[in-house]
Amino acid sequence: MTTEAYIFDAIRTPRGRGKAGAPGKPGGSLYEVKPIDLVTNLLEAIKTRNNLDTTQVDDLILATGEPINEQGQNIAKTALVYSSWDDVTTGAQLHRYCAGGLDAVNLAAMKVRSGFEDMVAAGGVESMSRLGIGAGGAAAGDPWTAMNSFGISQGVGADLVAELDGFSREDVDNYALMSQQRAANAQKNGYFDRSIVPVKDMNGLTVLDHDETIRGDISAESLAKLKPSFKMFGDFGHVDFLKFKYPEVESVEHIHTAGNSSGIVDGAALVLVGSKAAGEAQGLKPRARIVACATTGTEPTIMLTGPAPATRKVLGKAGFSLDDIDLFELNEAFAAVVLRYQKELKIPDEKINVNGGAIAMGHPIGATGAMLVSSLLDELERRDLKRGLITLCAGGGIGIATIIERV
Repeated sequence: MTTEAYIFDAIRTPRGRGKAGAPGKPGGSLYEVKPIDLVTNLLEAIKTRNNLDTTQVDDLILATGEPINEQGQNIAKTALVYSSWDDVTTGAQLHRYCAGGLDAVNLAAMKVRSGFEDMVAAGGVESMSRLGIGAGGAAAGDPWTAMNSFGISQGVGADLVAELDGFSREDVDNYALMSQQRAANAQKNGYFDRSIVPVKDMNGLTVLDHDETIRGDISAESLAKLKPSFKMFGDFGHVDFLKFKYPEVESVEHIHTAGNSSGIVDGAALVLVGSKAAGEAQGLKPRARIVACATTGTEPTIMLTGPAPATRKVLGKAGFSLDDIDLFELNEAFAAVVLRYQKELKIPDEKINVNGGAIAMGHPIGATGAMLVSSLLDELERRDLKRGLITLCAGGGIGIATIIERV
């Protein structure tokens, strides 16, 4: 008999601005907070919220997009030692690009479903202001490797998606505007409050208690004034290079900007997963079960098309159709990624990213997937709906998807 994997809690930090917001200010409110403190903040919170006996938690799996320096050498176990958790809990760090945070949750579910472990905490952390994108280097960064694997900038890949699917600058800006408006509405009405754990300093003073990059006052006119962010990569030769894979593409219009792409932010997330018996032993009530999860690979040059095939794969694993899913959370890496997903699977606006996404709130690489678990679960509960699906695109053409169901 299969042991089901249940979600007992899902929490996150607010997302802090990852780039300078004013002259002389190197980052947002979380810039001076070390990644390990973001994690420990959540470890203590999930312990307190659930009166958790941490001797009964087998493992902590944490993802990060830059496993180096302050986020390097197994930050998961270091955070546990640094916290008040018992020494019995082990820790592991993983990297699956933008899919890492959700992959950590999926691995936790697999451990529980196998019966080899009973309760696992999983999530991710990213301090983009302190480390920056690409701080850890990359195997794909070697010129010879990049040339022979037809590697290009993700932003140029997003512009290519728009080119191939016929999305205009107005289309992606309109989507970005909707994301901002939805996020502002959700923040105003407290839809994120259950999951957000304010970040506090060593004196117990609150550093940040809300997502810092939401712009409810943004307009279509202000979005239209922003310059393309990835034209320099195209001019540098990335567009010429992608023609080896897409010879039918004569040119690429660069339409993605800072306004219709995911924001650079800091943050962390944590999900507590366990068996029914393990939860009952601690008096925990499950909020949802993890029904199925899947990863898949797609063409790596365009690299951003994985969510649709990953969705089909996970639906097949679960024995569901698209109609069985009440809400979808797709990481808004770039507006064209969401538009393509909706177009391919015929998903209406009212069922996807209903409280905005990374365009409005930012994308802390290693943490985002786990953050989407809490966002989706909270909204399913708020609307009294049953089932949701989380999916992300990731570097190298990776797609990942997970279905959760309220219990």
